[in-house]
Amino acid sequence: MAVQLSKRLFTVVEYHRMSEAGIFSEDDRVELIEGEIVEMTPIGSRHAAVVNRLNRLCSRGVGERAVVSIQNPIRLGEHSEPQPDVTLLRPRPDFYAASHPGPLDVLLVVEVAETSAAYGRAVKVPLYARAGIPEVWLVDLAEGQIEVSRHPSPQGYQEVRTVRRGEALAPLALPELTLAVGAILE
Repeated sequence: MAVQLSKRLFTVVEYHRMSEAGIFSEDDRVELIEGEIVEMTPIGSRHAAVVNRLNRLCSRGVGERAVVSIQNPIRLGEHSEPQPDVTLLRPRPDFYAASHPGPLDVLLVVEVAETSAAYGRAVKVPLYARAGIPEVWLVDLAEGQIEVSRHPSPQGYQEVRTVRRGEALAPLALPELTLAVGAILE
């Protein structure tokens, strides 16, 4: 006889209550992905440097046209609240003090992966597509490339391409923000 086990999935509200109750400390690197609390990979120095570079490049380039959010949550629905490395958000006067941004607020998500690119490709990028995030960049440090995913659908992104050093890219929502891949990866 086969034993059938079921998982207990958490909602974003329950996840926040756990944090408020002190179950997670500020130093815990966790995020809620499809109802599961997932421990995030520690941030290495190369990863941190790329996030810092993207922060500088994007902040300079977007000015008041977007909010540059670094490693902050975005609420993708009842069961997911990832914390992408960089997110470009639609401007809002309160800078999202009233609530975390949702899919309609997001212009671009950037995930930086030093050792976790396979997880990003298999889990996070499809999650963003199902939520309707218009564009995701997966910065794969091991391969020295950026995978650009655009035009989301429930089945995934309709356009996926890879850019490397010597090339440039710009978000669909902010085409004037042209970034050299080499400047990101250095």
